[in-house]
Amino acid sequence: MSEQPGSFPYTRGIYPDMYRGRLWTMRQYAGFGSAEESNRRYRYLLSQGTSGLSVAFDLPTQMGLDSDDPFAAGEVGRVGVAICSLADMETLFDGIPLEKITTSMTINSTAAILLSLYALVARRQGADVKNLSGTIQNDILKEYIARGTYIYPPRPAMRIITDLFAWAGAEMPEWNTISISGYHIREAGSTAIQEVAFTMANAIAYIEAALSVGLNIDAFAPRLSFFFNAHNNFLEEIAKYRASRRLYATLMKERFGAKTSRSMMMRFHTQTAGSSLTAQQPDVNVIRTTLQAMAAVLGGTQSLHTNSRDEALGLPTEESASLALRTQQIIAHETGITNVADPFGGSEVIERMTDQIEQGARAYIDRIDAMGGTLAAIEAGFQQNEIQNAAYEYQRGVESGEIVVVGVNRYRQEGEASPPAFRIDPAIEQAQVKRLRELRATRPPVEEKLDALENAARGSDNLMPKILDACAAMATVGEISGRLRKVFGEYREA
Repeated sequence: MSEQPGSFPYTRGIYPDMYRGRLWTMRQYAGFGSAEESNRRYRYLLSQGTSGLSVAFDLPTQMGLDSDDPFAAGEVGRVGVAICSLADMETLFDGIPLEKITTSMTINSTAAILLSLYALVARRQGADVKNLSGTIQNDILKEYIARGTYIYPPRPAMRIITDLFAWAGAEMPEWNTISISGYHIREAGSTAIQEVAFTMANAIAYIEAALSVGLNIDAFAPRLSFFFNAHNNFLEEIAKYRASRRLYATLMKERFGAKTSRSMMMRFHTQTAGSSLTAQQPDVNVIRTTLQAMAAVLGGTQSLHTNSRDEALGLPTEESASLALRTQQIIAHETGITNVADPFGGSEVIERMTDQIEQGARAYIDRIDAMGGTLAAIEAGFQQNEIQNAAYEYQRGVESGEIVVVGVNRYRQEGEASPPAFRIDPAIEQAQVKRLRELRATRPPVEEKLDALENAARGSDNLMPKILDACAAMATVGEISGRLRKVFGEYREA
């Protein structure tokens, strides 16, 4: 091959040496129950060699609801950690110096609030926020397409995102201001081509929104990042990452006129496919995860999370999370595959699959452009329907036996026992609600800060300074989101 790793269009990787110079960041996605419990898990993972934190928030936090909201009942701390205020965020990172680690936060509708809380905690630790490194997911478009944790209609939601881009560009220049996610699109049932296509179409929409408010492409593009799935088809997944890099670099150069190489390099995090894990024979999930993780590494990921074997049963136990981390460490240190950049480059099969995925994704992007762009296509239900059709066809294949899932529709074991699953103590919700109500009763008044935020939302000023002020005054995630709901309304899917 004439193209070398580290050269445009980066099919073979964004760095010449790839992992010979630096390994990928080993993250383990974690968060459950209270901030105290999650803090203990983070400390454990750091002690076991994880090189970056990845925070899971519970559904109320994702939806802009405080833990004592009636709609939050039964969901507090269930699928992630409950964060209502600056006090919770301080507890979450107690004893963890934020200036010395990288943190990824999987949060979208309330991303601006959670990033503000994170920055305030860092300041209280004495850190210079300009040195903070990490990623906020902040990808609202895929919520309308595949996941559903949206609050506001798409257009005001995009305003919050571009406000965050502009603010962070000045105040947190080392922070990745968005992680444009194909992961959840794939988890919803898309094909590999759809995952790439809809992720890139969303990227185009974010870039166009940022340009429309006067941001310079080479000022914000270097802090854009991506998040992909690592699924079961080993060779297809390797080709998918290569095709994504090449497609993105070409779009940035030819469509948006980016000038700097950093604007054209697609940096991405990968998580192994949660939807591929089975409750049947859960130890077999270790094998699935290992192969998926190897595909991500061979495809050139910058960051990786490996799922735990028991995630089809419940939240990962400490033992399972440790084993998942060991999987990455063995790939990194014992297999030798990190000694070569793009080991599969030049393979006839891989190169053909790379071309096919790129061409298929381009065809989808052309269709979305013809519909008026990503927002118009979402409002018409185009991406949603395409994913649902793909998911239906896959499920038909499983039920017919054409697609084999080991332990589910072939090679089943009678009378198999499941390992003990991790359970959340219901008392955690009660304690979280009690702390929240005590906070409201003892803090100074916050109405003035919330009024200022609401007024800014009715105008055109950047919302981030007002959100920061409200967070610093101990206003809650629910109170801040409530004021924005009052101005922007709530989205209801047609």
